[in-house]
Amino acid sequence: MIVRNLYLLIVCLLIGVLASAQQFSAKVIDAKSGEPIPFATIQTGKNQGVITNEEGVFSFILKEGKPIPDSIHVSSMGYERIGISMNEPLENVIYLNPKPFELSEVFLSNKEFTAEEIIEKVKERLDENYSVDLTKKRMFFRETELNSMDQFDFGFKESTIEELNEELMDSISRLIPKNSSYYKEAVGDFYGDYSNYKLTINKAAELYDKNKDVSFEGVEKRLERIFKENVKPDSYLKIKSGIFGTKVQLDSLAKEDENAKAFIEESSEHDKHFQQDVKDGISEIYEQLFFHDDSNIDVLEKSNRYRFSLDNYTFINGMPVYIISFSPKGKKDFKGTMYVNTEDFAIVRMDFDNVRPIKKFSLFGITFRHTVLKGKMLFAKDEHKGYSPRYIELENGVFFGLDRPLKVIEKNKHVKGRRKQNELSLDLKIQMNHLVKYEWVVFESEAITKSEYDQAEENKKVKATYMSQYDPEFWKEYTIMEPNAAIRSFKVIE
Repeated sequence: MIVRNLYLLIVCLLIGVLASAQQFSAKVIDAKSGEPIPFATIQTGKNQGVITNEEGVFSFILKEGKPIPDSIHVSSMGYERIGISMNEPLENVIYLNPKPFELSEVFLSNKEFTAEEIIEKVKERLDENYSVDLTKKRMFFRETELNSMDQFDFGFKESTIEELNEELMDSISRLIPKNSSYYKEAVGDFYGDYSNYKLTINKAAELYDKNKDVSFEGVEKRLERIFKENVKPDSYLKIKSGIFGTKVQLDSLAKEDENAKAFIEESSEHDKHFQQDVKDGISEIYEQLFFHDDSNIDVLEKSNRYRFSLDNYTFINGMPVYIISFSPKGKKDFKGTMYVNTEDFAIVRMDFDNVRPIKKFSLFGITFRHTVLKGKMLFAKDEHKGYSPRYIELENGVFFGLDRPLKVIEKNKHVKGRRKQNELSLDLKIQMNHLVKYEWVVFESEAITKSEYDQAEENKKVKATYMSQYDPEFWKEYTIMEPNAAIRSFKVIE
């Protein structure tokens, strides 16, 4: 009897483990056009759910101990909301029918507001609608970095040191990858409010090509040997770029080199910084939320400098919303669309895109432009009736250019004759673009007390698993936002 009971216990435990690892996935499709529906909401429980990625795909995994929900609900802006029973296997494709809009379905009060009047009501209720209560959020974070080096040319002109020649400069420039991509993913719990927060990462991954993680170790040793053989110990370097120049003592240069090596050694311990990097990414997302004073997205703060148009009405998660487009007056930066709840005047979704560089600088051959700032912000009501983020997508892109002459001159006042000993003359030309995209999904959100927040612990030394190609099995125990085609197809070519 004891053996039989033990056997039954083991079977029950195995069934429980298998049930806890159940994964549900599907693709959401427009029933009429056959096109995938991005950013559709799949509600799996109270204040719980996932969204589809840009290709309409979603998946979720039930946590251990949680029963399978009787049904899930799928909705998207402009489509009929449907419920799907989970008592039967989930279909691979879910079709949504466009929702015919009838003005009579929308409660607009006794007065029809203009777009400007709606915006004023949005501003009046910001504090009420976007709560600052402490919460615990079950979340997934993805960061995508894309780099392109359009030009990297030392522009070698002359050198009095034989080995410090054009061939060496070309070999250094060839080390710089023309294009590179990097992906960072993490699941975990995020505690706090918009000002103070803690992050616990449960699992994380990095996906990139280590061959493009440029190392100058060999070049550094070669340059060090060349300098030791050709530069006198009591010399100093005069560095000139155009009309600017500076004097550097070689002994101080050696100290700076030691500090640089120490920094490189510290930076190589990347795992120590991973958690903070993810936290910084979420912090950047928070900073750009449209209701924050320091946000670049100043459509509400500087509403008098934007044009607003009430284009139509639609439904989001069963809520009737105004569709309001905006564009800049004069030299403001953004255009886009916001979707405003007709009852409480909360913005439940905003899509925005910059129409001109956010910042730009060009002087003395140095060029910098903040070229891209665009994204999506989706909000939903929490149990405390305020709105909080469910999905934020933020893209930042910059351009950097350098077109300047550079001379490195060795001088020595302790030798007979002229002080000038050696000279390297270059004409630097560099052009590069850098784009970073953050995606932050909140699957569950619950209110917590100050005591619970204080007791939450961060794991600052969490390690991210390196992957040379995307492995969907890595996340089989976790709910994430499904990757797009670029991530799924990423593979390092040896």
